[in-house]
Amino acid sequence: MSSLAVLHASQLITLAGPRRARSGKELSDLGIIPDGGLLAADGRVTHVGRTPEIEKLCQRDTEVVDARSCVVLPGFVDAHTHLVFAGNRLEDFESRARGQTYEQIAKRGGGIQTTVQATRAATEDGLFALAKKRANWFLQNGTTTIEAKSGYGLTLDDELKILRVIRRVGTETPLETVPTLLGAHAFPPEFRENHGGYISLIIEKMLPAIEQEELAEYCDIFCEQNYFDVDDSRRVLTAAKQHGLKLRMHVDQLTNGGGAKLAANLGAITADHLEQTGADGISALAKAGVQPVLLPGSVYALGSKKYPDARQMIDAGLAVVLATDFNPGSSPSASMPMMLSLAVTQLRMSPTEAITAATINAAASLGRIESIGSLEAGKVANFVIYDCDDYRELAYWFGVSLLRDVFVRARRLEL
Repeated sequence: MSSLAVLHASQLITLAGPRRARSGKELSDLGIIPDGGLLAADGRVTHVGRTPEIEKLCQRDTEVVDARSCVVLPGFVDAHTHLVFAGNRLEDFESRARGQTYEQIAKRGGGIQTTVQATRAATEDGLFALAKKRANWFLQNGTTTIEAKSGYGLTLDDELKILRVIRRVGTETPLETVPTLLGAHAFPPEFRENHGGYISLIIEKMLPAIEQEELAEYCDIFCEQNYFDVDDSRRVLTAAKQHGLKLRMHVDQLTNGGGAKLAANLGAITADHLEQTGADGISALAKAGVQPVLLPGSVYALGSKKYPDARQMIDAGLAVVLATDFNPGSSPSASMPMMLSLAVTQLRMSPTEAITAATINAAASLGRIESIGSLEAGKVANFVIYDCDDYRELAYWFGVSLLRDVFVRARRLEL
């Protein structure tokens, strides 16, 4: 059995520790090994330690990678993306520069509906070609696993089409995907005057079909004013649980409509966005053990000033997650290092907290903590080598790629 050894890392960031999401002081424990090394075989890590210890375990046919003067980090786990769509939203982008808000753009027929129209017109193969290209963007930024949502089809056939593309990305590219149904992303134009009819379509058609084809692990909903209110969300998500799906929720992004409290009440795995969530919502999430997924890229790209209160969430004992919210409208970025920078400069998280939130905590939120998110014996050998001496440089040098090599299941990728 051939093996791979990485030696002489300036810092090997293991994130070794309990097999659960980290909170409080644990967020700052990266498990750093100076002059670190790891050994992998059959796609999994077998040993981590100081370089002299790992060198003794190498065989004659072991492939050796010199990581001298470099940081080695687990592959990022991006727990909130909208990977599959057609077209772009350049008109919206320019309109925001002229002062229009997200809500104003949506009311005139832009926003999500622009992407829905383009995505409905695209074939499955066409969408896969676009998604495959974007999968490389994630890998080039050090991300090796993503959660990917549907939500730009808003018909039974188009939502299934998107989810099939997500599955193909996970099987036909090196990027692992975790699929989520987001049929309740917006009300499609043909149901503009019949919201109840669209909710019935989700419950009576989409959910049974997705369960039958095993196309999703999670169900998400955009719980927001002018989209799906608390009652709508409760109805859809209760049905989703009955079809075996775990819950994630977009909540309190534009207004504080009680979404965080509903996520706590329903036992959602995550509550995402939370820009407008107050102390009572944070307290409810903490009591219910819901993980907050913070998406500073969307605040930045929309030109907003209201970031989620990460410090209050951390102080409340929440196991925060950091993700890109990659999508064509409000966060067109696949760069987790950029999210680290925003987390440090805008959310006032420390670099250690941000890295934990983007790796082991994200893996926990996706039910993957036993296999990814840290570099420990038995886990999948997904890791990245960065051309820097100190992990803090990843957030410090924003807009600059420090990535040297990406390994997925101990195989170096050609990117």
